Amino acid sequence: MPTATPVAPATSVPAPARPASPEVTVTDPALVKRAVKAAALGNAMEWFDFGVYSYIAVTLGKVFFPSGNPTAQLLSTFGAFAAAFLVRPLGGMVFGPLGDRIGRQKVLALTMIMMAAGTFAIGLIPSYASIGVGAPILLLAARLVQGFSTGGEYAGASTFIAEYAPDKKRGFFGSWLEFGTLAGYIGGAGLVTLMTALLSTDDLLSWGWRIPFLIAGPMGIIGLYLRMRLEETPAFTAELDKAEADRPKVPLREMITGQWRALLLCVGLVLVFNVTDYMLLSYMPSYLTSELKYDETHGLLVVLGVMALMMIVQPFAGALTDRIGRRPVIAAGCAGFLALSVPALLLIRQGSLVAIALGIGALGLLLVCFTAAMPAALPALFPTRVRYGSLSIGFNISVSLFGGTTPLVVTALIGATGNMMMPAYYMMAAAVIGGVAVWFMSESAGRPLPGSAPAVEPAPARD
Repeated sequence: MPTATPVAPATSVPAPARPASPEVTVTDPALVKRAVKAAALGNAMEWFDFGVYSYIAVTLGKVFFPSGNPTAQLLSTFGAFAAAFLVRPLGGMVFGPLGDRIGRQKVLALTMIMMAAGTFAIGLIPSYASIGVGAPILLLAARLVQGFSTGGEYAGASTFIAEYAPDKKRGFFGSWLEFGTLAGYIGGAGLVTLMTALLSTDDLLSWGWRIPFLIAGPMGIIGLYLRMRLEETPAFTAELDKAEADRPKVPLREMITGQWRALLLCVGLVLVFNVTDYMLLSYMPSYLTSELKYDETHGLLVVLGVMALMMIVQPFAGALTDRIGRRPVIAAGCAGFLALSVPALLLIRQGSLVAIALGIGALGLLLVCFTAAMPAALPALFPTRVRYGSLSIGFNISVSLFGGTTPLVVTALIGATGNMMMPAYYMMAAAVIGGVAVWFMSESAGRPLPGSAPAVEPAPARD
């Protein structure tokens, strides 16, 4: 028999009870799980609103913009929707630096309050028939509040999870943030579909449309409760301890010019992530109905089914990024969209239910490469001192310029060229830009966040 390796005496203190070395952060599994739940719920609420607004847009147009022209009504409704994207960078420039100064937890509690209040307020706005032009003005104001608060939400939530998670499981825990995205979108779109099926048109126009927005109130209270119970992240606490007094303010200029290379990588990664995301989740149902004349209900059900499949795969893909790295997974997604966008769209254009499901399903599984890896990869681009601020700025600029405009740009390209393959070409162009960003980014899997001590899980207690 081989000689056993000597072990510590039985009287030694179990590993979890030992004070952590100042160079290492020992994570608390219970706190990590609570942080993931609190962060993911905020993301779910944001996309619940997105799903509701997208699929109840026709009804909102009749309630708030009764021009008598259905096209004008829909454009006006989506104009108010798009306005939220215009103020997202402003929200990022306010909430991001604030999160680096006063803490992630406080700012995430504030963004949760604002998101819930903005969504809940929409459900209380009187109709155009009741107060006239004041109705669409109030709708626009509520959308601006939502967009402004969202500017600090995703970057803060991903930063929060990344700074709480152990280095070797950051991909797995980060993947639950996008699990919340998918759950929120399915919940919002599914609720609208159910209401449309159960309520008459008159009931939907008079009071039914308010229900999904009013649900945001209780959701916001639950999310705020979860976030208020959390402590500040270990990485931010350690950064505060470096200062003798209050944390010095980091100039906005330093967050941009001092991080220009990381910001460019962030913009490129977020571009491919959000162009493909909005193409699949937002534009594809409209493409099926308006361009291919496919049945609206069946098209929505196919997309929701693909999103449910993505939810199942998401945590496993996140764990995969911890084992083989973020770069290979993101690169595989870029290569997949470059090679398979055209074949997938050709399948979708066949028009049969099976072909559409296969085409959208292929795009959905490729999208998981981004949804699983990005929540862990993006925070790792920046040091702790400016992480929340720089990520907020880069993320929201890219989303506003490229992600949120995807449906509008693709629709305009199809109208200008008459080429029904434009969605595929647009995703391929985004994949090329994302591939360049992946080429220049550093691998972060299993490594400490820049500017932070290594974060490890507690060792199992010995008998």
